[in-house]
Amino acid sequence: MDGKLDRYHRQMLLGGFGEEGQQRLRDSTVLLLGCGALGCVAADLLSRAGVGHLVIVDRDVVELTNLQRQVLFDEDDVAEGMPKAQAARRRLAKINSDIRVSAIVDDINHSNIERLADGVDVLVDGLDNFETRYLANDVAVKLGIPYVYGAAVGTTGMAFTVLPRGGGDAAWEMAPGGSFATPCFRCLFDEPPPPGTTPTCDTVGVINSVVSVIASFQVNETLKILTQQFDRMRRTILNLDLWSNDIMQLKVPADAEQLDCPCCKHHQFRYLDGDAGSSATSLCGRNAIQLRQRENSGQVGLEAVAERLRVYGKVSVNEFLLIADIADGDEAYEITLFNDGRAIIKGTQDPRVARGLYARYIGS
Repeated sequence: MDGKLDRYHRQMLLGGFGEEGQQRLRDSTVLLLGCGALGCVAADLLSRAGVGHLVIVDRDVVELTNLQRQVLFDEDDVAEGMPKAQAARRRLAKINSDIRVSAIVDDINHSNIERLADGVDVLVDGLDNFETRYLANDVAVKLGIPYVYGAAVGTTGMAFTVLPRGGGDAAWEMAPGGSFATPCFRCLFDEPPPPGTTPTCDTVGVINSVVSVIASFQVNETLKILTQQFDRMRRTILNLDLWSNDIMQLKVPADAEQLDCPCCKHHQFRYLDGDAGSSATSLCGRNAIQLRQRENSGQVGLEAVAERLRVYGKVSVNEFLLIADIADGDEAYEITLFNDGRAIIKGTQDPRVARGLYARYIGS
């Protein structure tokens, strides 16, 4: 056995791994979209499993409230104000010096995701909003890259693996036993929910155990993909609530061709092209960013959003808009949310910060 593979001996004893499977992992590149709760657990497990190159992209810095569930960080990272991607890279270097970790501190958007995904083997979802998930799905389908979706909030979690159709030449379409291609994320969730209707970790909380379960599922599916064990892939959506002990497997259509999907059937990549999703505009002289929803997302339930935000500070609301004072770490912001989903985030001129605050406190 290659001496460098000795550390993976217990893993290589498993069926479907062996030295060949381990070498496949070493030769692979995984792009982690976000390094929050899910991304931390996934990065930790993938590094220990021996995936040769991890590319971690995240726009945020480590905060004290992250430590309850984001397992790669500690109090020193908080004190230093470390970017999450760099803190993760530093920690992973101590876990496995045999792999390469690239840390990119940036906002994932339509202008950079295709470049970030170039040459990678799997996209792993550590995101906090629907808009960027549609973007990830677009690039997965366009480039023919598997996308392992995951989400966790409160005590609930959901996960699904997208193996996009690519005209029959992808490894999962050429595998023994026939094609293992799946519906894409857009097939299953045609349109994003209106802003303010989905809970976030910052508005309803999150238990760390559900994060670990969902991220472990994502890693498990990623390892199957990288070792080309497509016949073992889960063909359902995992949906669970750990607190109420509910675990469901939701069936998806076996033949994605039957679905009239604008993305995987008609190759309309509206999020990747920048035609869908939100736009950010700096408001001159106001130290504020305006975020506008390009999609017709319907009316926002302002009263419900206001009720969730009152734990963070003063909130005023009427039928047209709400204004909320938000204390986020050591920073103070004012969020004005209009009933069409448009928002003005006062207290920053950085679109990345504004998008992060919107995703955390409003949801999308």
